[in-house]
Amino acid sequence: EFLSYAVGCMFGRYSLDAPGLILANQGETLADYLATLKRKGVLEPSFIPDKDNVIPVLDADWFADDIVDRFRKFLRATFGEAHFRENLAFVEAQIGDIRKYFTRGFYDDHVKRYKKRPIYWMFSSPTGTFQALIYMHRYRPDTVSVLLNDYLREFIRKLEAERTRLEKLSDDPAATQTQRTRALKDVATVIKQIAELEEWEREVIFPLAQAKIEIDLDDGVKRNYPLFGAALKPIKGLEAAD
Repeated sequence: EFLSYAVGCMFGRYSLDAPGLILANQGETLADYLATLKRKGVLEPSFIPDKDNVIPVLDADWFADDIVDRFRKFLRATFGEAHFRENLAFVEAQIGDIRKYFTRGFYDDHVKRYKKRPIYWMFSSPTGTFQALIYMHRYRPDTVSVLLNDYLREFIRKLEAERTRLEKLSDDPAATQTQRTRALKDVATVIKQIAELEEWEREVIFPLAQAKIEIDLDDGVKRNYPLFGAALKPIKGLEAAD
């Protein structure tokens, strides 16, 4: 529940500074969040939500604003810097490594919590090499373009740089045999990841970004979620009757 609330604060659905829902209307932005809090007398929020409604959920800290970094900032804002490490250790004692939880367990828990009608949607490549969350209520027709240009393509570039680094390491005479062997193995993995993401971009994400799909919150998750096809993580039973 605490981590679900934290993600809600990351997207601006909730605020540490005011009770109840803050952003819950279609297409609302960070500016709407700040304006709502201002009306409630909060001029300097203790925690600022994500600006573009796209939060990367990846296996390492590839982006400075990924979900793990945001959670750490949330923990500091909530309980203070002095007890940060103690509180993070407490959380991980309950659920395990925080990054593994967000990449492998959080979305399943969220879907279950919301009875297969999630309000946070997980964009996910076929094997999960790339994942990013958005908040359904803040979705706008250009959201997929933001995900494509600022995150997916940037992540592919980062993987290509990592591939170059690993290839150099695999041929480095100063490296140990173990290091070179491991680097060669990792090169093969990264090559597969790049191929997966390039195909997903070409066949799924780029066409969606061009389509600039409109959604209507009144239609609910059951009707809106399938509009994005293979871009979103599949939800078994989504099509079932309510």
